[in-house]
Amino acid sequence: MDEIDVPPFFLCPISLELMKDPVTVSTGITYDRENIEKWLFSGKNNTCPATKQALPADCDLTPNHTLRRLIQSWCTMNASHGVERIPTPKPPISKTQIAKLLNNAKSPHLNTKCLQKLRSIASESAANKRCMEAAGAVEFLASIVSSTTVEEASSADALSILYSLQLSEAALKILIGKSGEFIKSLIRVMQRGRYESRAYSILLLKSMMEVADPMQMIRLETEFFVEIVQVLHDQISQQASSAALKLLIQLSPWGRNRIKAVNGGAVSVLIGLLLDSSEGRACEMMLMVVDILCGCAEGRAELLEHGAGLAIVSKKIMRVSQVATDKAVRILLSVSKFSATPAVVQEMLQLGVVAKLCLMVQMDCENKAKEKAREILKLHARAWRSSSCIPKNLLSSYPS
Repeated sequence: MDEIDVPPFFLCPISLELMKDPVTVSTGITYDRENIEKWLFSGKNNTCPATKQALPADCDLTPNHTLRRLIQSWCTMNASHGVERIPTPKPPISKTQIAKLLNNAKSPHLNTKCLQKLRSIASESAANKRCMEAAGAVEFLASIVSSTTVEEASSADALSILYSLQLSEAALKILIGKSGEFIKSLIRVMQRGRYESRAYSILLLKSMMEVADPMQMIRLETEFFVEIVQVLHDQISQQASSAALKLLIQLSPWGRNRIKAVNGGAVSVLIGLLLDSSEGRACEMMLMVVDILCGCAEGRAELLEHGAGLAIVSKKIMRVSQVATDKAVRILLSVSKFSATPAVVQEMLQLGVVAKLCLMVQMDCENKAKEKAREILKLHARAWRSSSCIPKNLLSSYPS
């Protein structure tokens, strides 16, 4: 194949490889279906790769049968050179076919068959996923997840298919809705569902919250945060834990969400996870959440009530990454500024937190974390500067 001159109009402009299923977009340019679908749907682009012209949101991919037959004939003519004939592609599913499938799913028995068929259709191509979305499959699947009369297995299947569709922003906003009923349904799944269903729920919630408006984020109930924290606690999967942490980072700064997350047990669970965690990015995200939560008095109180809170946070300084160090020092600064009772000041000294900060100040490089360390040491210089708990080689670096 490498030794044969392939007619240039047989090659996909994206991959520069022989097209197997040529389709034409509204700009008149023809691409291989797999490549243009990946560009439009997985990459979430809205332009023609060759012309850079904008494409409509519901961009139709018209099969170029004439070009496909020419390519097939060329393959046959060059079979002696090792060129295999491309098979005639299976036609993509239509909105009408999916709508008919959804309309026929009236009973629980037919629901099961419908879900099996929808899963099969979705697995075939990104175009099928967009077609399912346009035909109303999202609303159908959401209704099964929300139903209290459907079997748990069917609800779990519907949830996994819904997540696999890689929904558009418009579809995600429909799921959020004005009343937030579907969010409540996902919370119920997270309370009572199997691990797999809980993982899909948290992943779907992450996608939904990325397109939510501020008022929708502010209106979230404490039980929402309780379930996010429980997913972290149970360590269902690395992907689910990462989604839970990203949700807390995104949502906690809004309204009273810090307090809701604290009341949901976030600080205690995160400190416990930080104790055992050695993975860099996970540690960074956990410290980011604790930093945000320590922006309120309730969060700082929870950190200080935890027997190992201050020790674990300070342990991460200069051990994980610069980001982790910065967040850990920010947490200590919040405590030092707003919650430093005499007992807390003494605890920081005895746990070696002060010695760690002195060590930071001795570092050659200048960064924000080092500046914050100096600030903490200056805040409580009267109590710490002459303490025997600080090694003599570090006392010389104590800021004046």
